[in-house]
Amino acid sequence: MLVNLNDVLKKAQQEHYAVGLFNTTDTDMLEAVIAAAEELRSPVIIGTAEVLLPAGELKLIAPAIIAAAKRATVPVVVHYDHGLTFHRCMEALQLGFSSVMFDGSAGEYDKNIADTCEIVKIAHAFGASVEGEIGHVGQAASEDNLHTDMYTTADEAEAYVKATGVDALAIAIGTAHGVYKTKPQLNLERLCEIRQRIDTPLVLHGGSGLSDEDFRNTVRDGIAKINIFTDLCLAGNRAMKDGLEQGLAYLDIRNLKVQYIKEVVMNKIRLFGSENKA
Repeated sequence: MLVNLNDVLKKAQQEHYAVGLFNTTDTDMLEAVIAAAEELRSPVIIGTAEVLLPAGELKLIAPAIIAAAKRATVPVVVHYDHGLTFHRCMEALQLGFSSVMFDGSAGEYDKNIADTCEIVKIAHAFGASVEGEIGHVGQAASEDNLHTDMYTTADEAEAYVKATGVDALAIAIGTAHGVYKTKPQLNLERLCEIRQRIDTPLVLHGGSGLSDEDFRNTVRDGIAKINIFTDLCLAGNRAMKDGLEQGLAYLDIRNLKVQYIKEVVMNKIRLFGSENKA
């Protein structure tokens, strides 16, 4: 069933587990995520990000994701991740996405607040939820996640939530997007400080590559949504490599890709504690 973030994250926060967002660029990834969630009876968040649109255009992938969400026997949020422009966020809402993330974190603080407020007002009119971001979640390639002055502070988080009315808040505590060059050092004390100050569900970006212990610790300390994408791509890469080495035909390699990605998603669902929470 198609739902929004409020339908799954409030319960996750109350019961101390997290719901995974698995970004998808094609129907192979989509099939794998839905199958994993249904098998484990877990709520799930599926979507795509603005930076991923060259690999899967919104008008092409959106109808498939939304149709799959409506058919699913578990709650599915269709989320537009890291929306960087007002135009694309509006397009996602018009196409039927039940949630959007507006990411103005790289710009000026006042503009981030103003733009997020406008997105919240419009998205709520659609019945959709909104995720915002304050602080800077780094890029693993440049290792800027190690710059602690970019981490979200409790004061920033509290002020941002009060000013914008977002339904979920992405915070920076030491994670990064992409493949980590070195083991990330997460500031769990900062996470606890933020959790104590605000009731809004907290989101961890850059989840791919974290250890099982990292995941358990962040969920324990208040994260309710965790974003995964790179790990799905790496699983797809392994499937194609193994399939070619085994001399499999194209469609058999495609099925192997779905199998490998599904296994990764199932592992994450168990780690996040959302199994049997649907």
